[in-house]
Amino acid sequence: MISVDINQLYGWLNAFLWPFIRILALLGTAPLLGDGSIPTRVKVGFAAIIAVGIAPTLDPMPDLPTGSFAALWLAVQQVLIGIAMGLVMRIVFAAVQTAGEFIGLQMGLSFASFFDPATGANTAVLARFMNNMALLLFLALNGHLIMLAGLIRSFDVLPIRVGSLDTNGWGVLFEWSSQVMVSGMLLALPLIIVLLTINLALGILNRTAQQLSVFAVGFPISLMTGLVLLATVLPQSSSFLSRFFEEGYSTMARLAQALAGGG
Repeated sequence: MISVDINQLYGWLNAFLWPFIRILALLGTAPLLGDGSIPTRVKVGFAAIIAVGIAPTLDPMPDLPTGSFAALWLAVQQVLIGIAMGLVMRIVFAAVQTAGEFIGLQMGLSFASFFDPATGANTAVLARFMNNMALLLFLALNGHLIMLAGLIRSFDVLPIRVGSLDTNGWGVLFEWSSQVMVSGMLLALPLIIVLLTINLALGILNRTAQQLSVFAVGFPISLMTGLVLLATVLPQSSSFLSRFFEEGYSTMARLAQALAGGG
């Protein structure tokens, strides 16, 4: 007769629960996999399948009663780790959307916005377009698989254990968040320079020929020039985005090492 005691049940439950919490936290915040259009049940089921698959390969879990305060604190730590690693890649796409906001402002398309379910706010059409382009490139480069592989490797660098997370890890996340403005501006810079030059020329024209309605002439010129530049520049931005994705994967690894106290 097979007998199972409470300690064995705790061991089986913990072997599944702690990895599941970290994986689900990443799926809730990561780009593409954490999109609001994906049902919550699908995310939970996907996280459960991954947790069941990797649980036998992980180090032994802490011997904690699942209903104790120590286990609750350990669960909170796993949530924070998963959210932080998901935010690293979310910042990459936030930078792409910021570039779209900058370009749309110079083209005169900043007023064209609609509600974005993924962000829960109004988003410029051009920012949404560039975000979709980055998502397609991310999918084509198997970025979602590399991101999940980085999460699974984090269990080796940052194993599930009783203790506290190193505060230097949050410094890595805050430092990486500056890429929203830096990389967003770099991505939009070629178009911004040309469009600012056109606006400067129109301003000079308005001073020299005041009878000319610059507002009636300038908007079509800025819009047409911006569309031509987008058709020229966006196909060449794949190399920039590919390097940006690679930096995101490296930052995920640095974040896990820093949270573990390794640098």
